[in-house]
Amino acid sequence: MAKTSMDFKLLMRLLRETVPYAVLFWTCLALAVLLAPINSIRPFLVGKMVDDHILIGDLPGLKTIAIIYVVLTLVNVVMRYAFIYLTALVGQNVIRDLRTRVFKKMTSLPLSYFDKTPIGTATTRTVNDIETINTIFTQGVITMVADVLSIIAVIGVMLFTSWRLTMICLLTLPLLIIATYIFKEKVRVAYQKVRTQISVMNAFLQERISGMRVVQIFNAEEQEMAKFKKINRTYTKANLDSILYYAIFFPVVEIISAIAFALLVWWGTRGYWHETISFGALVAFPMYLNMLFRPVRLLADKLNTLQMGLVAAERVYDVLDNTDAIEDKGKIEKTNVKGNLNIENVWFSYLKDDYVLKDISLNIKAGETLAIVGSTGSGKTTIINLVNRFYEIDKGRITLDDTDIKDFTLANLRTHFATVLQDVFLFSGSIMDNITLRDDNITQAEVIKASKMIGAHQLLSSGENGYEFKVMERGANLSMGQRQLISFVRALVADPDVLILDEATSSIDPETESVIQYAIEKLIERRTSIIIAHRLSTIKHADNILVLDKGKKVEYGSHDELLKIPNGKYQQLYNIQFAESA
Repeated sequence: MAKTSMDFKLLMRLLRETVPYAVLFWTCLALAVLLAPINSIRPFLVGKMVDDHILIGDLPGLKTIAIIYVVLTLVNVVMRYAFIYLTALVGQNVIRDLRTRVFKKMTSLPLSYFDKTPIGTATTRTVNDIETINTIFTQGVITMVADVLSIIAVIGVMLFTSWRLTMICLLTLPLLIIATYIFKEKVRVAYQKVRTQISVMNAFLQERISGMRVVQIFNAEEQEMAKFKKINRTYTKANLDSILYYAIFFPVVEIISAIAFALLVWWGTRGYWHETISFGALVAFPMYLNMLFRPVRLLADKLNTLQMGLVAAERVYDVLDNTDAIEDKGKIEKTNVKGNLNIENVWFSYLKDDYVLKDISLNIKAGETLAIVGSTGSGKTTIINLVNRFYEIDKGRITLDDTDIKDFTLANLRTHFATVLQDVFLFSGSIMDNITLRDDNITQAEVIKASKMIGAHQLLSSGENGYEFKVMERGANLSMGQRQLISFVRALVADPDVLILDEATSSIDPETESVIQYAIEKLIERRTSIIIAHRLSTIKHADNILVLDKGKKVEYGSHDELLKIPNGKYQQLYNIQFAESA
């Protein structure tokens, strides 16, 4: 019972999505109301043709009724076309708005959401589930209203025409209702399994296709194929279960319909012989019977469509109602930032009480360069994620120019930072699109200027179509060095107050690295910079170096100062690297 109540509330919430399209929605309902009597009156006219005109040979009267019948049929055709088109239009408008809202919500969610949610699942929510919601409007609520009104209208006209034949026809209706209910419940469960398996399959395919290089490098095709076959079998079984219930239900309905028709013929013939039922009624009632049973039979399928649409809507609203979003309650928007960055007693954990940063305090003055080193998992990248407010800190605070970063608007805060990552992500599109991210405020002249600053202009413009060269998904048709240069130019055109380089030169060949290293040295003369690097040779000239170990600040100072610490962590890392290169 609670489930029904929850579904009803969910349905009401979904119907409120039609408010911007209220005129269309109410037009559809009006058409549903008008179609019901127009449909049901046509068999009545057939009965009148037989009783009042054909049996007595009244050809002029028959002609008049026939014209009325044809006109009503044409009106019904036009109205039904309008009904089908307008219900689809309402649905498409609603799901278009929902897609936009879901994508906007996705872009505002913290990285922790994507840490926990497979990309395939997120794609299912945005595409498959929202498309399923469309069926609530095209095959669900409004069409169900039309079917119910049609049933009521047909029964009303049937009673008016012959209450005796109506009672006979309705004898089998309870059997149809019971069969419909059982079918609805069975298919609902099967459809829920189908929706779940679609999500599982999408998540699996997204991961494997994205990681196909790894699958092939490690010769894991057979293992992955075995996993996919298992998922595919489960998905196929869920679909076959739903098909099985259809295969049983529709023949059962045909049997019930046949019984009803047999009773109609038997009782109607007796009534005609005893002159209690007219011949016109006997001719019209098979039409009534079809008009009565057809919507009842389809109602079960539409109830399942509605239920599956609600299941999809619940998943979509789970995304829209997600409260994990980074709070954006700040009011401050600064255009001129010096770049003084303070990290004060910061504690942070991805999982509750499992701290990856423990009481970290730093002071980076405007224009200074801080290098962060440490073993894998020591918390280096976590620090830059917190500075950008991709995650919320558990304890402590971070300030930019003595203002808590929570007091900035998120959009304004992030305009002051630019980050170059080791793992460069490029989108399908041109080189120019990937640098500007389609921001019309960034001109081609600014892009070229930034490219020349790091010596990348010749490399990026020398190919076919220059900066309009088409980049494949994830930059598959570019070298690692080219991808890194595009990422670097992308950061430079943003003209950040704080530049963050997260292993930005680790995947670059020595020739390209020397170009970028020259550009870095020029840039950090006037910017606050944070550099994360494994290669200690690239950070020797940093103002200060932070050494992390298991989330703790173990050493802090300049390159020369840290080398003087006996058996220090930095000294050990330095000796190991230079011993390897010797």
